[in-house]
Amino acid sequence: MFVILGYVVALGCIFGAYILHGGNIAVIAHALPTEMMAIGGGSLGAFVVANQPKTIKAVLKGIAPMLKGSKYTKARYMELMAMLYEILQKVRKEGLMSIEKDVEEPEKSALFKKYPNVGGDHHVIEFITDYLRMMVSGNLNAHEIESLMDNEIDTHHHEGYSAVAAVARLAGALPAFGIVAAVLGVVNTMGSVGQPPAVLGGMIGSALVGTFLGILLAYAVVEPIGGLMDQKLDEATKEFQVIKTTLLASMQGYAPQVAVEFGRKVLYSTERPTFLELESHVKGKK
Repeated sequence: MFVILGYVVALGCIFGAYILHGGNIAVIAHALPTEMMAIGGGSLGAFVVANQPKTIKAVLKGIAPMLKGSKYTKARYMELMAMLYEILQKVRKEGLMSIEKDVEEPEKSALFKKYPNVGGDHHVIEFITDYLRMMVSGNLNAHEIESLMDNEIDTHHHEGYSAVAAVARLAGALPAFGIVAAVLGVVNTMGSVGQPPAVLGGMIGSALVGTFLGILLAYAVVEPIGGLMDQKLDEATKEFQVIKTTLLASMQGYAPQVAVEFGRKVLYSTERPTFLELESHVKGKK
């Protein structure tokens, strides 16, 4: 919703100011199809050349979520920590072997089904169950698991950042493609130098539309999407950091209530519940 609103405000103000200054929108509309063909087609082709298929798929897959609000809300984090609290309480009371079935078959686990928002996210469940499985096996200490968690989180972040970097490169290339389109328009104008001034003026105006569109698409359309993708990737990484901090605190001997408090402290202030809010929530869920 905010993305669409932002585009409406940006484009509305830009074109509105042009019209209020006496600009003829028909000049832009007349040149738009061919200029967009040159700029859009050229940049799309270069985008395909510059990126592997998996990166292109990641970019296409990541565009739709940009139009929605963030799923990483205070309520989601509270649900995540309530789930971790219940898992750790079960381990504390019944032993690590009590969660073996939940870990091996999470899709059938009543514990995970109790928390549909995070329990239905296979990335989150896979991350949790992988390290709970290691805890059950007892073959790794807390320092080894922490190092492995850090490596996995870094890999996840770098993998997601490939799509962000691809969009950033596209935004950086668009002004150059706008110049290419403008140069072609100037070349076309020079080839018609015998035409009346009014005709030449229109041709030069159409050529300049290319530069305008390249810069507009780069800084008002594509680059904001890249920035938003980067922020959403950071939020996804933060969720894994909460899980990591909570599980490691438990491995180091802290009680479940204290372990989830460690996880709470990792959150950004805008999504972080207070100590009393979290305590009331996890106990209420249990």
